Amino acid sequence: MAEHYWLMKSEPDVYSYDDLVAEKEGTWDGVRNHTAAINLRAMKKGDLAFFYHSNIGVEVVGILKISKEAFIDPTDEKARFVAVKVKPVKKFKTTVPLKAIKANPALAEMDLVRQSRLSVGKVRPEEWTEILRMAGEKV
Repeated sequence: MAEHYWLMKSEPDVYSYDDLVAEKEGTWDGVRNHTAAINLRAMKKGDLAFFYHSNIGVEVVGILKISKEAFIDPTDEKARFVAVKVKPVKKFKTTVPLKAIKANPALAEMDLVRQSRLSVGKVRPEEWTEILRMAGEKV
């Protein structure tokens, strides 16, 4: 079991879950929001995260694993922000749309709902379990 759970957003026309699968390991970079960067710094190798397609699809599409903890983001010329390495774990057969997440009272306090613009958010263990249930995955 992972130490912490996260949700990481990416626009699928920029970087999708399928892109991550094709790469086998990707660099999660380009994050410039300070709260999201704090979350990246807190990630530990082996932590799990939901991969969320933002703007297009607007849904949780699968699970990824943190494979390398925070390091200086190679896309940041001032070397102030960090990136992490991630690997795909599982693509969901049934995605979990944002509308369904917002309609579920058990997820009302989720970072995704409360801080909708945050690109990297925390997921509480009970929220993790609920999203898995909604995706039809074994808990």
